[in-house]
Amino acid sequence: MATMSQPQHFMDTSGELDAVWIHKEPYSNRPHFSKLNKDIKVDVCVIGAGISGISTAYELVSRGLKVAMIEAREVLSGESGRTSGHLSSALDASYVDIAKKHGKDAAKNAASSHQWALKHVGEVSKQLGIECEYKVIPDYEISQYEKSDPKHEDDMKEIQEDLKMAKELGLAVSYKPDYAIKGWDGKVDQRDVGIYEEQATFHPTMYLVGLLKWLAKQPNFECYTRTRMMKIEEKGLLTTKEVQVSTLDGNTITCKDAVEATCIPLQKLSIVAQMEYFRTYCIAIRIPRGSYEDCLINDQADPYHYIRFTGCDDKDDYLVIGGGDHKVGQEEEDGRFAELESWVRERYTQAGSVDYKWSGQVNDSVDLMHFIGLNQGKSHTYVITGDTGHGLTMGVLAGKLVADEIQGVENPWGSAYNPKRLPPLSTIPSMIAHDVQINMQYKRFAQSDIPDIESLAIGEGGVLNPKTKKPLAVYKDDQGKVHQFSALCPHLQGVVCWNKTEKSWDCPIHGSRFSKDGVQIMGPSKAGLSPADESGEAAQQQAIKA
Repeated sequence: MATMSQPQHFMDTSGELDAVWIHKEPYSNRPHFSKLNKDIKVDVCVIGAGISGISTAYELVSRGLKVAMIEAREVLSGESGRTSGHLSSALDASYVDIAKKHGKDAAKNAASSHQWALKHVGEVSKQLGIECEYKVIPDYEISQYEKSDPKHEDDMKEIQEDLKMAKELGLAVSYKPDYAIKGWDGKVDQRDVGIYEEQATFHPTMYLVGLLKWLAKQPNFECYTRTRMMKIEEKGLLTTKEVQVSTLDGNTITCKDAVEATCIPLQKLSIVAQMEYFRTYCIAIRIPRGSYEDCLINDQADPYHYIRFTGCDDKDDYLVIGGGDHKVGQEEEDGRFAELESWVRERYTQAGSVDYKWSGQVNDSVDLMHFIGLNQGKSHTYVITGDTGHGLTMGVLAGKLVADEIQGVENPWGSAYNPKRLPPLSTIPSMIAHDVQINMQYKRFAQSDIPDIESLAIGEGGVLNPKTKKPLAVYKDDQGKVHQFSALCPHLQGVVCWNKTEKSWDCPIHGSRFSKDGVQIMGPSKAGLSPADESGEAAQQQAIKA
């Protein structure tokens, strides 16, 4: 029989499944903060307690500003706790493509900012004495094809072109033909590697818990969890004199500047419409300690496979592999984990048991660059979004960039990531195609996932569309009790889909996600799904108040 987590689980993380990071850093180890129950006044309000928010708070607090950070659930409950944990300047978007769309200066800023970020994590962890398994290692870019396949050479030519551009931008790179990665002892032969040197890995939640513990000791920092932002208003007639952040419970944070570090801005469109939203899948599989070369590996498949290693116990480490990406709510999740496991076993024959499986979310900017800085139409409200597969380094560099902008310090990265930039003309066709594809998802108004509630299996959910009424999101718990919610996403009224892997409701329009009990766990929606029966209301309240 299927088993489902307690409603509280989705206050700690954004899926039914747990990421490998809890192996050494369980949820119980994370700092706990109280809920905001009064109006307060600070210099800066940071919304979101993931790597972007924590890094921004760290930069601002270190510079003497008074900072309040709020989080709708618990700290690290979002994507920072569900990442694959790589720190890399070998970006998913090739430097050749970035230079074509934005110019070589922008590409250089992208390279230098991510390289700065991955080094900064090492510097901060050393300075604050945070043990987070930080290691400097190489990143190997490989073909998706075997060496005997003619298409292998085509892949490697593209890799070498990007290496050439990366070198011109100031990164340390090299190329090794016929290089065989230690531990890769299977029959699949994909030798030849492009190398990005001086890359890194770390344990993301160990690092962020360390930062939070340091912040909690500072007199100019305060943090409030289970405090959901519902509105940001810039007040003033001709110029903004203050910003007011209003919470779901009716409290107000008055500040000079506000920073939305919420993975996706909690707003209707603009930047939200300039991104594509993907689910991505990971497994952690045991591998004998000392049997492999510690490195990052990325192939050129679409979606591509990405690999890193992390500690397990005295005998084994974990090989963490990710891939299987697809647009949120638009494809079935079945088979993704099996494909990743098969890929590893064909190449690393000493691989043991799969101990962890989980999925996360990636938000790709259509023009390949992050959005970091003042939000469109705002003068004191900042956003950090558009991770494009590199949310960890984006979050770290964003902390410095936003802190610099708030203090009026010129930063050369600012223009490259400016949220107010005009999209390059070359991206307009892809943006139009993206908009058309998104609008097609409203077809779900005429679809029903299940014919009736009786046909729903225990531990599963689905949308019931009764034609004459609004669609309902229905799930049946372990005891067979039915819970019903509105199936309409509060953001732009898209009909949500049941995510069988993570037991969540996912919106195929702009990637909003909700726990099985309707609690909002990913924007751009600000609110959760409205309960449609008493059991739905009770389950949602249990989650929120637990």
